[in-house]
Amino acid sequence: MQRSTLNGRPTARTAAALSAAALVLAACGGGDGDDGGSGGGGGSSDAAAATSLADFGDLDALVEAAQAEGTLNVIALPPDWANYGEMIDTFSEKYGIEVVSTLPDGSSQDELNAVTSQRGQDRAPDVLDLGTPFHHQAKAQDLLAPYQVQTWDEIPEGQKDPEGYWVNDYGGYISIGCNATAVAACPATFADLLDPQYAGLVALNGNPTQATAAFSGVWAASLANGGSLDDIGPGIDFFRQVKDVGNFNPVEITPATILSGETPISIDWDYNNAGLTDDLADQGAEWQVAVPADGLFGGYYNQGISAFAPHPAAARLWQEFLYSDEGQNTWLGGGARPVRLPAMEAAGTADADLLAALPPVEGAAEFPTAEQETAARDVVAERWNAEMSG
Repeated sequence: MQRSTLNGRPTARTAAALSAAALVLAACGGGDGDDGGSGGGGGSSDAAAATSLADFGDLDALVEAAQAEGTLNVIALPPDWANYGEMIDTFSEKYGIEVVSTLPDGSSQDELNAVTSQRGQDRAPDVLDLGTPFHHQAKAQDLLAPYQVQTWDEIPEGQKDPEGYWVNDYGGYISIGCNATAVAACPATFADLLDPQYAGLVALNGNPTQATAAFSGVWAASLANGGSLDDIGPGIDFFRQVKDVGNFNPVEITPATILSGETPISIDWDYNNAGLTDDLADQGAEWQVAVPADGLFGGYYNQGISAFAPHPAAARLWQEFLYSDEGQNTWLGGGARPVRLPAMEAAGTADADLLAALPPVEGAAEFPTAEQETAARDVVAERWNAEMSG
C-alpha cells in the first residue's frame, strides 16, 4: 500500500477548508524525442506558453490541440490511490487521449528526477502530483509551467501559487483502519492503540523515514500526546510505547496482510483506508475507518505541469479535467476531499452519496508549515530507526 517515500511526498499543505465537516487545512535515461514545445518531445510551443484557457480560445480548441498530441504522460499515480485509476480511464475515454502511466509507486523526488533526466524525450512526464516542499523546490528549479484552470477562482487563496505554478488538489486525514472481522473491538483513538488486546496488530503504512503516510501518522500521534507542530518527538515516543507493550507490527500493510490478520489495524490516510472497504468486503472482511479526534492531522497534495512537457496541450487539458466538477467528484469517489469541495457543496455539485460515505471528522485539523515539516523530518530521520529497531 505504500505509495511514496518521505523524500517524495510530504504531508503538510497550506490552510483551507477541505469539507463542510470542519476540516481546515493549512495547508531515468533512454529514448529520444524532438526538442519541441517547451523543451519536451514535440508539443506545440503555443500550448507550452499557455497560462489559461483564454490562450487557446475556448475548451473545444484546447481539446482539439490535446487530441492532436494524442498522449498524456503521468507519473507516480497508483490506480488505487485517491481513485486515480478511474480518473485516468475517464479522461482517456472522454477525450480519446492515451494516458501513459509510469512508476505508479514513485515518489515526488522521482517525479522531479524524471523531469530533469528525461527532458527533451517523448516519454518525459507531462504533469506532476507533488507534495510540500517539492512543489516549492520544483518552482525554484524552474521545472513547472504556470497555468490557471477555469475554476481558479473557486480554489481558496493559500491553496494555490498566485501565478499557477502549483495548486492543491485533494487531501485527507490520518485515520485508523481496522478489520472488524479479525479484531473484537476496533480502536478509535491513538490512546486505544496501547490496549493489550492489540498485541502485534498495529501497523503504519511504511517506515516514517521513507513513507509519507507513516510520517504523518507519527505526527498525528505527537499531537495526541502533548506534542505540537514544532515537536514531533512525542509521536516517536508514543510508537516506542506501542512497541514496548508488544502492539507494534513493522510489516508493510497490504490487503493480503489485513485479510490474514497479520496487520488488521492500519494507520494511513483516510482515503487509502476507506478505499479498501469494498474490496475487503468482497473477501468477507468488515473494514472500519475512524479519524482519531485525539490526533487530528490532515494534508493536501499538489498539481503542477512540467515546464518541459512533451504534450503541453494534453497536460493543460488534464488540469482542466481534474479541477472540473467531474474530476473533483472522481477524487471524492476515492474517499479524498478535493480542493473545490466547499465551493461545490455550496453550488450543489458535490456528489451527495460520496460525501455521505466520507469518514466522520470531529474538530479542526492542525497543519505544519514547510519549515516545521523539514525540522520534523530531520527528527524522525535521526530517531526512528535507532529507537524502533532496538
